[in-house]
Amino acid sequence: MQPSIDLQEEDRRVEEIVRRGPTGAFAVAGLATAIVVAIYFIFYLAAYLPRGAVQ
Repeated sequence: MQPSIDLQEEDRRVEEIVRRGPTGAFAVAGLATAIVVAIYFIFYLAAYLPRGAVQ
């Protein structure tokens, strides 16, 4: 009978984790997006603006 109790406890823990949702995944995705946008702006400010208007 002990293994079924362990499985029930494990199922309960998994249900709790799933109920909380993928907050960590959203945090990582948001951080990655912020880094990409920051790199884009840094590149724009460092490479394109100093050149001025190309004629």
